[in-house]
Amino acid sequence: MDRSIRRLGLFLMVLFCALFAQLNYIQVFRADDLNGRVTNARPILQSFNEDRGMIVTDDGVVLARSEPTDGRFDLQRVYPEADRFASITGYFSYVRGATGLERAYNEELAGRTVRQQVQSFVDLFAENDRSGNLELSVRADVQQAAIDALGGQEGSVVALDPRSGRVLALWDYPSYDPNLLADHDVEASENAYALLEAAEGDPLLPRAYREIYPPGSTFKVVTGATGVETGMVTPTEPVYDTITALDVPQTDRDLPNYDGLPCGGNLFEILAKSCNTSFAQMGLDLGPEAMIAGAEAFGFNDAPPFDLPAVDSRFPTDFTDNQPALAQASIGQNDVAATPLEMAMVAAAVANGGVAMAPRLVDEIRDGEGDLVERFDDTVWRQVISPQTADIMRQAMVGVVTDGTAARLQIDGVEVGAKTGTAQFGSGEPLQSHAWVIAWAGPQGQQPSVAVAVIVLGQPGASEQTGGRVAAPIAREVIEAALQPVPEAPVAPEDGTTTEGGG
Repeated sequence: MDRSIRRLGLFLMVLFCALFAQLNYIQVFRADDLNGRVTNARPILQSFNEDRGMIVTDDGVVLARSEPTDGRFDLQRVYPEADRFASITGYFSYVRGATGLERAYNEELAGRTVRQQVQSFVDLFAENDRSGNLELSVRADVQQAAIDALGGQEGSVVALDPRSGRVLALWDYPSYDPNLLADHDVEASENAYALLEAAEGDPLLPRAYREIYPPGSTFKVVTGATGVETGMVTPTEPVYDTITALDVPQTDRDLPNYDGLPCGGNLFEILAKSCNTSFAQMGLDLGPEAMIAGAEAFGFNDAPPFDLPAVDSRFPTDFTDNQPALAQASIGQNDVAATPLEMAMVAAAVANGGVAMAPRLVDEIRDGEGDLVERFDDTVWRQVISPQTADIMRQAMVGVVTDGTAARLQIDGVEVGAKTGTAQFGSGEPLQSHAWVIAWAGPQGQQPSVAVAVIVLGQPGASEQTGGRVAAPIAREVIEAALQPVPEAPVAPEDGTTTEGGG
């Protein structure tokens, strides 16, 4: 009898151990897989019934919050600024999932990081809110300046602090209202998505970091910096021939200057006048290896370490027996393509002594009680060029503003360096081009504190003046806003609503 009882007890113990092991395997080792399955609706439903932190600008404007609702879920995600920050926040939708910061920082917003979970356990009986609020580097006033300046023109504006990489503004037009996609009404959300997907200009595309365009003459900053960095170019030598078109090897098609005007001189002169012939010759003299290395030093053929999934900007890596392609690439044409974010970083690296800082949108995360969850420090991405080369290119870019194609960027009391660009696309008539400008600025005698890239798509014609005429005034408005002190956060209304606390 005793032996039978012992056997039964041992059998039950083995079953208990097996059950315990299986539970641990499911809850610990397979939790992420099971939670992520499309057929598992529980985590999805739970997400819309739990606290979710806010997204707030540097100057205290709430971009996203959750509000109580009488619908099928306890909480509705709301975007008070409508379409003004859609490329940054993205949306949090029961129907479409999440994009933008809502996706990139989903765990933090929902309070699911290890630190937040531990604190929630400590607060088990206190009912404290440990969902995470994202406190951004973006300034609502600078963003509004970008919105107003670009107006109804299709394009993008990116502004960042070259000293830290903090993004001050990121705007794409056309944009969309995330509230339409966050609607819990499945039919309404799907209809809104279908309309946006079919709309002209692809408003759902955050083109500032997800789309690439030929940078045109703004790329001459990269070519010039590569020439200086290799020692083949100085501020005074060589002096490029003043010609109207360059006789490029391996082709019977000459490479002309914009408007067919004669152009040439030293580095400062050819950047100010944006001489195609001179920079194409510079690229040919440098050769494929140096040009590829120079472009990649600036971040081409790579994606920057950004909060959101930025795409690679592109510079060709094979110029075998193709001198015409190298000449065109040296002036930002051919197969060269870049995001507006990348081109803002080109200007920023020159302004920051040749150091490219990792761009970022989020400064810190605080929970609903105001306690710090995580702070994001300034991070060096790479040393692009030497400080000496950066200093020369800064002087050259200043000349573009004082004596060249970016005269509309002259601001009293402010040192501004820039490069305009007009990137042709297509081959039909009339000619079409994208108008570009990249720039940096700061108070006279101080380190530059803002770098900007502006692209306005689909402009008629292909004159080199297009970038200076169309894009430069937009950059000026953004620079002037960014150089103002950060506005104080809005005062909390009497109902107790503040920029702190989840919900």
